[in-house]
Amino acid sequence: MVVLAVTWMAKVGREADVIGVFSKLTEESRKEPGCVVYQVHRHKTEPRRFFIYEQYKDDAALEAHRAAPHFLQYAKKELPKLGERIEGHLYEPLG
Repeated sequence: MVVLAVTWMAKVGREADVIGVFSKLTEESRKEPGCVVYQVHRHKTEPRRFFIYEQYKDDAALEAHRAAPHFLQYAKKELPKLGERIEGHLYEPLG
């Protein structure tokens, strides 16, 4: 199992657009055979801040996600126009 935790910040006034793109990305990512969890969260008091929690079966599944057409379209092409990735960290469960 591999976990990816990403923090994302929308540009001012682009929050609704970001939510629309994340909605499409979430729908498609959850269809991937190696995707266990794909959940986007919005900060309760900072509406421009988003947290994405992803779980994949293994490193190969994460790489397949990163190469998928929907990821390239939404995460690499559309989202950068609407904000920026603040940080991303990979984790693996203990035991």
